Amino acid sequence: MKFITCFLLILLGTSAFSQKILSEKERAEVVDEILEERMTKLLPALMREAGIDMWVIISREYNEDPVMKTMLPAVWLSARRRTIMVFTDKGEKEGVERLAIARYDVGNLLKGEWDLHTNPDQWEALIKVIKERNPKKIGLNFSQYYAHADGLTYTEQKEFMAKLPKEFHERVVSASNLAVSWLETRTEREMAIYEQISRISHQIIDEAFSDKVIQVGVTTTDDVVWWMRQKVTDLGLETWFHPTVDVQRYNPENFDHLRTFTKRPTKQIIMPGDLLHCDFGIKYLRLNTDHQRHAYVLRAGETDIPEFLKKAFQQGNRLQECLTENFKAGKSGNDILANALVQSKKEGINGAIYTHPIGNHGHAAGPTIGMWDNQGKTIGAGDYPLRYNTAYSIELNAAVEITEWKKTIRIMLEEDGFFDDKGNFRYIDGRQQEILRIPR
Repeated sequence: MKFITCFLLILLGTSAFSQKILSEKERAEVVDEILEERMTKLLPALMREAGIDMWVIISREYNEDPVMKTMLPAVWLSARRRTIMVFTDKGEKEGVERLAIARYDVGNLLKGEWDLHTNPDQWEALIKVIKERNPKKIGLNFSQYYAHADGLTYTEQKEFMAKLPKEFHERVVSASNLAVSWLETRTEREMAIYEQISRISHQIIDEAFSDKVIQVGVTTTDDVVWWMRQKVTDLGLETWFHPTVDVQRYNPENFDHLRTFTKRPTKQIIMPGDLLHCDFGIKYLRLNTDHQRHAYVLRAGETDIPEFLKKAFQQGNRLQECLTENFKAGKSGNDILANALVQSKKEGINGAIYTHPIGNHGHAAGPTIGMWDNQGKTIGAGDYPLRYNTAYSIELNAAVEITEWKKTIRIMLEEDGFFDDKGNFRYIDGRQQEILRIPR
């Protein structure tokens, strides 16, 4: 009896959802605490590194700058009318002064600095602050290569420059690198939370790829997709993209890049012998995940994954290592890609790498390391260097010739990882190293 009880506990532990999901009130508290820590401890160092002593971020309601969205307190779901944030570096002793050119404070994060009695016009209130602080460089969010750092609209830029005294015009610079470093850099507390968020994502995939969800011969790939969407909603979370589930099987159809990304069938009945693949990510506590994993549906009489699929999967894992072994601080995304492709080719792996930063956005700011339709240099984002304390979705595929199926399949993997302040890479919640079995 004791053995049976232990067995049931083990079985339940592998399939039951085990991660705590915070209430909305608890989430707001965590978001605001992290934001206060980032502004107090992280922002001053980033501004000094970028050589910008005043950062001005301007947005109007419902058309928010992507950076501003990450700086709003939890109870602000959007900017209000025109929201202007001004960050002024006053040196090591005083730190960064945080002002909002508004008639009220922005939560507890930025002090309101707009007195209607002395400056009825909001732009004049901003200019007054600029004149008094007399910055050497005024950073604005415009960027050629990063949409995340290009949040200043044409109208706002035009009005700002019209109001700004001529003697300050030459001090205006792009805050692109500052914006990117703000978005990509993770704190110790964020990474502790990120591990849990990644685990939630993994557990949803594990449940989706099980006989709790899939009835072989009946369930379609689209059914699994919508189960995932519903599961996320039921947990009170969000997806940042619509999930996909697809099949590779013993048939003449090859799984090429174009089919993978743009022409996959929306509905296929899941059958014995199918190699399933999903692409899935969630958003929680302002952080995103992005994962791709595989499962195999056992045929009648099978008790394990076919050996030829296990060996193919190992090539995918090895391609991950070829990439992450080349993670070196200061190296550009283009250089990391090129080195990883040379290394994997020497090892006989036919791989494609399209890895991207992840964090406040799914496809986040930072170095682009290949694209699915470009395995050469990516101008701009690919030239950006790898920095410490940044997170990445290690996304790639290995094309493997399967004699038994008389075709090439693709082991498509994606796992979120972290490059820490010592230059070490780790997967945030581990990586898939064995194909999941259905049934377990």
